[in-house]
Amino acid sequence: MVRSERLLALLQVLRRHRYPVSGAMLAQETGVSIRTLYRDIASLQAQGADIEGEPGVGYVLRPGFMLPPLMFSHVELEALILGFRWVQKFADTPVTKAASDALAKISAVLPADLQDELENSALLVGPRRIVDTEVVDLVLLRAAIRRERKLRLAYADGAGRFSERVIWPIALGYFEDTRMLVAWCEQRWDFRHFRTDRMREIALVETRYPRRRAQLLKEWRDMENGPRRREGAPTCADPPA
Repeated sequence: MVRSERLLALLQVLRRHRYPVSGAMLAQETGVSIRTLYRDIASLQAQGADIEGEPGVGYVLRPGFMLPPLMFSHVELEALILGFRWVQKFADTPVTKAASDALAKISAVLPADLQDELENSALLVGPRRIVDTEVVDLVLLRAAIRRERKLRLAYADGAGRFSERVIWPIALGYFEDTRMLVAWCEQRWDFRHFRTDRMREIALVETRYPRRRAQLLKEWRDMENGPRRREGAPTCADPPA
């Protein structure tokens, strides 16, 4: 393994650990001697990586370290450009613009050979079938998800039946032919999926929903990946009296 790849591997291992990890464990995970491990840590620190610790105590990488150009392998670069191209084609306008801006920032700090590879990648994304027909602002949806705020939703289902609900938005899925909001519905007192193109109106409620989004998302995933909970079993929250 060349030195640049070895340093990248060490950074990736450090990123996986939130608490100090011993030099012996780091050396074992990266496949180097403890002496080489100490030299590699010193090299990363010299490049600006905020690695705290010392031999016998352990090491931890503090948040905020920006990846230098050598930190992208060719395969990682291919994964990035494929992801960016998918976002540019299938996401809504604010997100596609953000993706283009992010890609420009990455390209600006890459060496010339990697810049050329980024611009001429042979990985392509298929044609877009979705047509933007939303009448609601997806920026507001994403803000509600980030802030863990309730939403008032006016919605028409596939049969055209209209309903008004209060929901707890937890995730927004992007697909080739539609976009789907995952939310806890106070009316149904269960998880529900809402197509964004069937939303007629949304309004942010300045009330934080009573559960953390991460926990709700875990419960939704458990429900999707396992058998449907039995009738009367506990749900993510007790229903109102």
